[in-house]
Amino acid sequence: MAWDTDRTKRLLLEAATAEFCQFGLAGARVDRIAAAAGVNKERIYQYFGKKDLLFDAVVADILSKVVDEVRIEGSGPEALADYAGRLFDHHHEDATLPRLLFWEGLERGGYVVNRPDRAANCSNKVDSVIRAMPGTSREDAADLMLTIIALCDAWPVLPELDGLMAGKEPSRVERRRKAIVMTVLSAARGLAQEAGIA
Repeated sequence: MAWDTDRTKRLLLEAATAEFCQFGLAGARVDRIAAAAGVNKERIYQYFGKKDLLFDAVVADILSKVVDEVRIEGSGPEALADYAGRLFDHHHEDATLPRLLFWEGLERGGYVVNRPDRAANCSNKVDSVIRAMPGTSREDAADLMLTIIALCDAWPVLPELDGLMAGKEPSRVERRRKAIVMTVLSAARGLAQEAGIA
């Protein structure tokens, strides 16, 4: 019976994603990843090489799946606020990407896997802000997009800080989403006024 290489790689990527999300690069264990995938750990080295290369493969895999799942729709400050709300919803439902990017930033410093592709994607995101709010400078559009990402990514990465500051009432998710949307709406309206488009 032939070995199903694609299936094995998929199982390893799924197990590694869960492991890296929980423990980061330094804390992840190759033996736990292999056990969770039901595969001999030698397959990890055979298919991916060292643990840091497996981490890179996981980040690249997740980015390829979710990079364009949430897009800016419409125009004006309201479109940016709506985008922030939907991005928050996405990350609340699946915290994989924010958690992996958090670990990447902490443990890899200035190194990012697939830098040219990610730089192009970031440029496209800034372009989408400018399309939604014509007249906005590239620098202001980049700052607004970074603000949106930081606000939305913080929720799944800093849950205990949120709980300590705001409590853990059942309505907390809805309240946090509303706060993010209102913050982004206010910031976008401010930029629109500065650009003379409001």
